[in-house]
Amino acid sequence: MNPFELATRPLESLIMDWGQMTPVPYDKRTVDPYTRCRVILMNGTEFEQVWYSHQFSRHAGDNELRRQIALMRRLEQQQQKLIGALKPADETILEHTIGYEQLAVDLTAGLAKREDNPYVKQALDFALLEDFDHLYRYADLMEFDDRQHAETLVGRYTEIMPGRPTIAHHRHPFDSVKFHIQNATASPMTRLCTGIITAAEQQTMNYYMNVAAFYPTAWGQKLYREIGMVEEQHVTQYGSLMDTEQTWLEGLLNHQYTECYLYWSAMETETDPRIRDVWAMLFEQEVGHLHAAAELLETYDGREAAQVIPDGTFPEPLRLTGNIEYVRNVLGCTVCNTALREDWTNVNDLGPGADFFKYQGIVNRDVAGVESHAIIEKVIARDGEDYRFETAPNPVPALRNRRADNTSVGRVQGAEC
Repeated sequence: MNPFELATRPLESLIMDWGQMTPVPYDKRTVDPYTRCRVILMNGTEFEQVWYSHQFSRHAGDNELRRQIALMRRLEQQQQKLIGALKPADETILEHTIGYEQLAVDLTAGLAKREDNPYVKQALDFALLEDFDHLYRYADLMEFDDRQHAETLVGRYTEIMPGRPTIAHHRHPFDSVKFHIQNATASPMTRLCTGIITAAEQQTMNYYMNVAAFYPTAWGQKLYREIGMVEEQHVTQYGSLMDTEQTWLEGLLNHQYTECYLYWSAMETETDPRIRDVWAMLFEQEVGHLHAAAELLETYDGREAAQVIPDGTFPEPLRLTGNIEYVRNVLGCTVCNTALREDWTNVNDLGPGADFFKYQGIVNRDVAGVESHAIIEKVIARDGEDYRFETAPNPVPALRNRRADNTSVGRVQGAEC
């Protein structure tokens, strides 16, 4: 599939009315977990495009160019509103959050398994263990507040157990900035990967930033605030991987191409026929956006789309599926890793004056007041053990104890890994 070879319609013919933007939501009781994940992924992808478009417009001096960008952005906003309407009104903040974290785990693992750039793969594997732990912390919040088992929401496709403990995720901002790729030499999948994962994590960050104040319990609000700060680190890490040397119009083309790839992937892998039709419609619209971006690149930059994306043929579609064994392997091998400027290292190899320890000493001065730890202790105090869904014992022996939350792994030098 090469979207540059498809026929398109004029952009203004793609404007939707309110009825077209109001689909029937999925049923939260019967929806396939990965249908929910695709809805979250595509909502985040649309947000990334809208955000990029606004920033582009604020840096463009030609009003005719800004009008064309505004038209494209209005269409993207309509697409986002349609996708957002697929979420049912009776799905709670926390139920939707479990979908966010399942997406984070299985999208990240799926991309890492396909990634041919060792540096980008290392970035994915590193944050994977943190999103995996976030799923566990939110699942225990759900158990504590609602007596609801998150394993039913994830369809038992994704394990729920400790990863690198969230208390160990809090690092100095300097350690989240990484080397950027160069699109000219990166593989097509690497270019797609950096755009996809940045958009997905950014959407998670935005969601937690906004819903934290609306969660009905004080401890839940604190957990969202804490994990939201970790998502800021993830967005900084992933965003810093993206090519910083491309022009705004090259970036616009790459964004549209990534959207096309994701809608096509969703269309090819969706199991719900009704929602598959939604993805097919939005893919057709997105191809129109891609062609319009190519025309703007030619008009204002004097470059052909093929100079930016030499081969527009899509890689194999992105499939959301379970990755239990992959996650277990990464967890067992790298649980004690932390970030160090552009690299990653075992926490035991850091010098005593490392920024990681300075930052930890400020933010986590009172361990008992760190909510990602406190929520597990609340569940244990009430139920005698934490909530998990495991297919086998945790691959990290230090994380197997269900009667005490570990706050040392990946954080304290000399702790068992």
